[in-house]
Amino acid sequence: MTGKPKPCTVCGVRPPAMREIPYCFVCWPGGPVTAPPCYKCRSGTDYFTSGLCARCHPHAPGRKSPVWNLAGPLARRKVLIDACPDCHAWGVTRTYGWLCVACRSFRETHSTVADCVTCGQQVALYDDGSCRLCHRQRSMVAHDLGRRTGDVSISDAVRHGQQLFLAGMWHQPGTGTRPYIKKTVPADMRLLRPVNHRQLVLFELPRDLKAGLRNGFPPPPDPGREAALIAFVGEHATRYGWRPSKIDRIRRAMRIMLGIQDTPGAPIRRSDVALLSRIKHSAAVVADVLADAGLLDDDRQPAIVTWYTTTVAEFPPPMRHELDVWFDVMRNGSTRPPRRKPRADNTIGTQLRWALPALRQWARVHPSLREIGVDDVRTVLPTDPLARYTMLQGLRSIFRVLKGQKLVFVNPTGRMSARQPDAPAPRPVNLEMLRADLDSDQPATAALAALLAFHAVRIGQLRELRLTDIRDSRLHVAGQIIPLAPAVQTRVRAWLDHRQQTWPNTPNPHMFIHVRNAITTRPVTSWWIRHQLATAGQHIRTDRILDEAHATGGDIRQLIDLFGLSVHGANRYIDTVTTVRSSPTPASR
Repeated sequence: MTGKPKPCTVCGVRPPAMREIPYCFVCWPGGPVTAPPCYKCRSGTDYFTSGLCARCHPHAPGRKSPVWNLAGPLARRKVLIDACPDCHAWGVTRTYGWLCVACRSFRETHSTVADCVTCGQQVALYDDGSCRLCHRQRSMVAHDLGRRTGDVSISDAVRHGQQLFLAGMWHQPGTGTRPYIKKTVPADMRLLRPVNHRQLVLFELPRDLKAGLRNGFPPPPDPGREAALIAFVGEHATRYGWRPSKIDRIRRAMRIMLGIQDTPGAPIRRSDVALLSRIKHSAAVVADVLADAGLLDDDRQPAIVTWYTTTVAEFPPPMRHELDVWFDVMRNGSTRPPRRKPRADNTIGTQLRWALPALRQWARVHPSLREIGVDDVRTVLPTDPLARYTMLQGLRSIFRVLKGQKLVFVNPTGRMSARQPDAPAPRPVNLEMLRADLDSDQPATAALAALLAFHAVRIGQLRELRLTDIRDSRLHVAGQIIPLAPAVQTRVRAWLDHRQQTWPNTPNPHMFIHVRNAITTRPVTSWWIRHQLATAGQHIRTDRILDEAHATGGDIRQLIDLFGLSVHGANRYIDTVTTVRSSPTPASR
């Protein structure tokens, strides 16, 4: 199960048995039913949901969950408590990976993992080869004997066994009699200026951050730069309304990034930041903070470059060189005649995909595109009108660039044409699925469906919609002022209430947000909108315009004014009205 599980629909306390089942094993019809063992650790107790126990499931209750602190129905859900694997202190939860706070902090500063020379367990060790538990035992024995800790040997302290403890009980509040001496380095924001050099390495070895979790990460080499970056994270968090737990995690990730740098003070590579996702840190948020500080080096290769390199590897070298020239001109443009502006990556990928069947067929016979003539193009074009049109568009793009760069003698597609097929007529939407979206218990789904079904707002406009765009019960978008229907006002108001209750301190000005972009100012993606609705958003918008076209008898002017369509776009819907009128009725036959 991905995400936090919803409670059982019967008891409302325990999580469901499985993702597809709405009730738990206790409330199972005819039950209760014995839960299966955890498929990960094979434990037969503490079953949580989706085949995992409370120890293995990432969303099981922990120390910072409401189950721990609040009374009421949630308090009946069990929080699994266990012993720390390093010092065996009782009282840890899954919140910190089953480690007590002291051992978690100890691992960060002591990276050596080996067998303890005193007790023999394999954990993080001090420089003398002993573990933290043995040192705690020596401190306790020295305190009982009234001696200094250094006067008692570790072997004597653990000769008769070790005393186990409760987690988090070693911290003692100060008395306040000793003056406070600040030991941290003050933050100097001038240190955030990146250095101009880089330390070259002989071999680029892959970094394993999971090993760092086990053995500890190296500390940042420059305390001053560390203090400046930590202070900058605090300023960034204040601007974007982060929670304290979020600030702590991002600061810890920053220390990890500073510690694994080859060149202290150099911009941090985006490929290194991406490794944080393997240890459940938010790489995207860390990258945003580093970019805001001017310390991010985005060394990632665009996806279109990787795909293009893999795709053209099968072609002969001369043809591959010609396609490389076309790809470079399309991505970067050309400043010498014939000049060209750079094209979007989606456009480049689409045109190459259209031309690929022809290129692969020619590559079996011709090593270079210079040998391709008009007859070769006519032979390879398919008979299907749509496939013929798209392939010719892709080939025309390639040969036009190569002719301008003087890599081919003639453009064999110059005098060829293929009629663009008419777009298919819009089809009605599934009303049952649309009603389910409008009546959904998810406020975002209901609001999105209402704006699409009543006012046919574009998907791009929904993404960029801001809180200030809806005022006085009117939607101000793309130069239009649209009075909102009462049903839309109700659903939008419910979503805004949910938004305010869930993210009261978010700085995001957009109307629709979710848990990931609530701490940023970025809009939601089309992917998020698509997954909120059971019916495609564009399909709902098309159905609304189609309904208006039939209701107005094909008034093209009203469609243009109401929905912001072009004349060509409005004709698609007018043609459906004309088709219905011209079709013979049973009485006229």
